[in-house]
Amino acid sequence: MNEAPRFLGEAEIRALAITPDEARRAVADTFRAASEDRAVRAPKTALTLAPGHGFQAMAAASASTGLAVVKWTGIATVPPGGEGPGINSLIIASDYDTGKPIAVLDGNEITLIRTAALSAVAGAYLAPPGARTLGMIGCGLQAHQHLAALCALRPGLDHLLAFSRSEASAVRLAEAAEARGLAGEVVSSPQDLLERADIVVSMVPASPELVPFLDARVLKRDCFVSAVDLGRAWLPESFAAFDVLATDDLAQGTHPWDVNGREVDTAEFATDLLALCRETAVREATSPATRGRRLFCFKGSSLADLALSALVVERAWPGIIASHARIAEVSKGT
Repeated sequence: MNEAPRFLGEAEIRALAITPDEARRAVADTFRAASEDRAVRAPKTALTLAPGHGFQAMAAASASTGLAVVKWTGIATVPPGGEGPGINSLIIASDYDTGKPIAVLDGNEITLIRTAALSAVAGAYLAPPGARTLGMIGCGLQAHQHLAALCALRPGLDHLLAFSRSEASAVRLAEAAEARGLAGEVVSSPQDLLERADIVVSMVPASPELVPFLDARVLKRDCFVSAVDLGRAWLPESFAAFDVLATDDLAQGTHPWDVNGREVDTAEFATDLLALCRETAVREATSPATRGRRLFCFKGSSLADLALSALVVERAWPGIIASHARIAEVSKGT
């Protein structure tokens, strides 16, 4: 009789205290493995019911981690002042060799960590090395996770600009930045933020009422933007102002997305994290040719979910992945 899979909730995953650097390295390693055909992923499956409302399934596997994972996500619009997250998910982790389920993991906390790690992996190649000012458009939980990830990546950051439709959330983010030694500033104009920031993270949630309001043409000439919102908050005609456009996985899309979830056909991604994480891509990504305005616009990748799930499972239950691998080897031997 199979052993029942173990469960790890949001608070328990948070208590594992995975650092931003650990998360970034795990994600980079898994993307590098995929670029070398040592990890595989399936295209994201989506059931779109309405703007900001639907369900998604994502799967990936790697012999090097000893795991295969699938994440099931529900997405719903949260009205202003509403309670609870608009995105909820669970991850099932199975043994790579035997197929037996090892664990069920809260997907919200893993998604929170891995999304910021994706931005940091891209930022390692595309963000200005001397970046000083970080701008956050949207100041919820993901902004706090990005603050930690990007401060770890660029220790020279010393100023945070926060813009949000909720002044209270912007103030909380500014206070969190000040606790890290940065000067925190709440701004009332997104244009002011875009003109001043070296690194910009846009995290504007989907909503039927959303009208694009961010203009890439006013950005600094040397800057990095991570569009966690898939680019929906940006004026489509302004994507042409970027010198480099990158995504997490070109297999999931070759263009940024507009407010209605359609691809913007006037702009196209030139590269993705699989290419950036190859050893040969490091020199290309840091060459003068890639200086300018750089955009990382991404849907989220099952490879990143796999990376963080493996990190969580091994941290929570040391040796469990190896022990399942040994069971698989014994089974093969008999």
